[in-house]
Amino acid sequence: MPTNRLPVAVIGAGPVGLAAAAHLLARGEQPTVLEAGNQIGANLADWRHVRLFSPWCLALDPAAVRLLTATGWTPPDPDELPTGGDLLDRYLLPLAALPAIAGRIRVDHRVVGIARQGLDKVRSPGRDQLPFVLRIHTPHGEHDLAVRAVIDASGTWTQPNPLGANGLPALGEHAARDRIVTGLPDILGADRHRFTNRRVLVIGAGHSAATSLLALAELRRQAPATRIVWAVRSATPRPLVGKGSAQADELPARGQLATDLRAVIDGGHLELLTGFGTSQLCPDPKGVTVSSVGAAGSKHTTVDLIVNATGFRPDHAIARELRLALDPALESVAALAPLIDPNVHTCGTVPAHGASELAHPEPGYYTVGIKSYGRAPTFLLATGYEQVRSIAAALTGDQAAADTIPAEQPATRFCQITRELLASSHGRRPLLGHAQAQAILSTQQTPTTSDDWGTVTCCP
Repeated sequence: MPTNRLPVAVIGAGPVGLAAAAHLLARGEQPTVLEAGNQIGANLADWRHVRLFSPWCLALDPAAVRLLTATGWTPPDPDELPTGGDLLDRYLLPLAALPAIAGRIRVDHRVVGIARQGLDKVRSPGRDQLPFVLRIHTPHGEHDLAVRAVIDASGTWTQPNPLGANGLPALGEHAARDRIVTGLPDILGADRHRFTNRRVLVIGAGHSAATSLLALAELRRQAPATRIVWAVRSATPRPLVGKGSAQADELPARGQLATDLRAVIDGGHLELLTGFGTSQLCPDPKGVTVSSVGAAGSKHTTVDLIVNATGFRPDHAIARELRLALDPALESVAALAPLIDPNVHTCGTVPAHGASELAHPEPGYYTVGIKSYGRAPTFLLATGYEQVRSIAAALTGDQAAADTIPAEQPATRFCQITRELLASSHGRRPLLGHAQAQAILSTQQTPTTSDDWGTVTCCP
């Protein structure tokens, strides 16, 4: 099959991955979306209880909204702050259930390797003319899928940073794994039983840590025997300095988070450990002792449970046979690193960027979304939507559109566009909601033949 007739693979069926599919469809391409989880937006489902800092107008991709509004989809209030569950139920599931997209999504399809057909990483002659081959693990065995380009929007959610201050797992961290919770646990909901009346240590100085600390503070109000400890490496926890107010922050809800957390500390509702670089964990039947050994001396605290809020990192292992350009510090796309450096930028100051900044030495392969940022935490969904718009243009030969990057911040531009789109769709009859989307998605069939996949090999 000629390369130009092969599909474009999109890895990940989250917000940016489905936006990529929408932009590719708008340009006449045939995307195939591969999702490792057992549902659309599997990572979002893990934190559906968490409210976003950014409103709906920043959480929606314009190309996706155009597809939805054509069906009579009921749009949200552009100024409302959605939860992860809202984003999943009211946007991603209806989007994924649209006839134009539903048949292109394959859940339970984990990409474990990407290469050029017939060539390893070392071989150069004719490389750019060959299709990519994706090795995929599915419930039906292993398959190889030939595609003409790859957009990796798989994210970093499944790759949390270790607790060790030096970037390595702390000594004893593996042995203490049963007492460590990663991500954003549902402290006031499904996970409440794990935290109630326990001494809990939160490690990390970002907004995820602040979110968990505020939930723990509310739990402590309801269950006074609950104890909270917060450990940060710096002398002052970052969310409590700098702007520190809803009025000064680019995203007011994020500024409010810092204000609320300061009130918790000032009220004496938690124990704050600064200059704490985690080095060792010593679990025993009664709990786990966490130690910090450094220039400031040794510090120790014993707790029942640890929330790892140290952030996430990308896993580039699937692209080992491709030629990548990664920044040595951030592990982001190299050309993107100066634009997203968290020592310089917040999410509101990262300039819009597109295919040129996201390109690797391997033509046709792109990492997008939070994975493109590597270890930088400055990502906004609106930025990811601009990325895939530009890449879809580049893949279809419209280099002028790919290179036309708006001067204003993505947040400003996307709120303007989505407000206009949402306003034009108000009053239409609703067609797809959560229940209807689930019903359509439950009928998806997994392809198992060479007609479906192009190049396929199977091993029982």
